[in-house]
Amino acid sequence: MIVIVDYGMGNVGSIKNMLHRVGAASVIAAEPEAIRSAEKLILPGVGAFDKAMECLDRLNLIGVLNEKVLREGAPLLGICLGMQLLSRRSEEGQRPGLGWIDAETVRFRFDESHAGLKLPHMGWNAVDVVRPSPILDDRHEGSRFYFVHSYHVRCAEERHVLAVATYGVTFHAAVIHGNIMGTQFHPEKSHKFGMRLLKRFAEMPT
Repeated sequence: MIVIVDYGMGNVGSIKNMLHRVGAASVIAAEPEAIRSAEKLILPGVGAFDKAMECLDRLNLIGVLNEKVLREGAPLLGICLGMQLLSRRSEEGQRPGLGWIDAETVRFRFDESHAGLKLPHMGWNAVDVVRPSPILDDRHEGSRFYFVHSYHVRCAEERHVLAVATYGVTFHAAVIHGNIMGTQFHPEKSHKFGMRLLKRFAEMPT
């Protein structure tokens, strides 16, 4: 069973609906016991980094997430802000992130040639896969996904970069570290491309 972590800052209903469309069973939950029983986890997120970490802490979810993901190796997919929470820190706030990937979350910075680009980066964008993975591979060449963000994850090690995209600058659009995966884009808003990704995640062995 896939547990979609509901800490009050994500499009949990849209994710559940998309999983249902690809034939994957899921539940939305915020209770530590439900997360402890999960086979796989999805950590969504829309909003501010510090507020998200505060909500996870207040709901006593950080410890159980560490237990499931780090010690038991349950596959986890972070989406948008949920991917940013995988990093050590964010320029958006002061609280530490989960720190599961050696990365930081930074705000877009453009040079003079792209000074007219607006934030947030919103809309469809091509994604280039740089290494195969359980959720994305080179067959996704030409895939386009839906983004809404002003900050992006910057990995310290290239081996953790799964895919890149370009909006003024080239940024890390998806990350991977063993059983831990994240997408800056929203697969639940990305039509057939997002459906394929979520189906692959659902069918991953545990």
